Amino acid sequence: MQIIDGKKIRDKILAKIKKEIAFLPFKPIFCDVLVGNDRVSMQYVRMKKQNAEKIGILFHNANFPTSIKTQDLIKEIKILNKIPNMCGIIVQLPLPKTLDGKAIMDAIDPHLDVDCLGTVASDKFYKGEINFGFPTALACMALLDYLNLDFKGKKIVVLGQGELVGKPVTALLQFRGFYPDIVRSKTENKKEIIKQADVIISGIGKGKYITGDMIKRGAIIIDAGTSESGESSSNTPTNVVGDVDFESVKGVASFISPVPGGVGPVTIAMLFNNVLKVAKSLGTARGNFAESNI
Repeated sequence: MQIIDGKKIRDKILAKIKKEIAFLPFKPIFCDVLVGNDRVSMQYVRMKKQNAEKIGILFHNANFPTSIKTQDLIKEIKILNKIPNMCGIIVQLPLPKTLDGKAIMDAIDPHLDVDCLGTVASDKFYKGEINFGFPTALACMALLDYLNLDFKGKKIVVLGQGELVGKPVTALLQFRGFYPDIVRSKTENKKEIIKQADVIISGIGKGKYITGDMIKRGAIIIDAGTSESGESSSNTPTNVVGDVDFESVKGVASFISPVPGGVGPVTIAMLFNNVLKVAKSLGTARGNFAESNI
């Protein structure tokens, strides 16, 4: 079995993005809106800030207290939309339960919605009308592309139809002419379907659900699920596990993306590739650049 090294793939993609950013006539700006002071969310924002700055993208800080009201946050996002050279805005999730997440996502200018979580950007993605998409789903496809294998005639199974992974990755496969079998919680004969799969993409968030006896020998597994395992404290982060029982499948699968270290790092790269595409579209509008082919 070979492990698909997401960090290695991330670094290659980010290196390409950095080169293209350097040729832009302006510095693109990216913003990750943070509400509150959740330790894990703050860590994710810092990580995105560090990666952005490494490749030449300016990071705009937008931190707000938990007490902020939905309408006030919407006003703040509309101000962010108008910042010159802004090329991507996302909202760090989860948001406090007191806020209307849908209304807040919809406040992001669809042209800057690089997470595709707003209604307009999401609809355009599924219609094939925009050239960027859901970063985690794009990361799954990038991992498959890295293998440089021919999947024509192969049986592909997608576990789950969640908003961030299952549904958009199914669409991306269909855009390429593949029609995967979909396994949901209520799907009958799900174990038989999984057992027949040549390629499994899972984003159900059920820790160690997929075991070695559930897959065919030589299966390729892209694990996009994350679940917390064990207890955590303010000083000890909770362990994160994927949908796959790694020890159980490692003697059966041919390729597997680990959790952590697989889909996660590449998701960051695809997020910034979305930012690059927005920046190049802005450059094209100014008469300078074509779109990215990464």
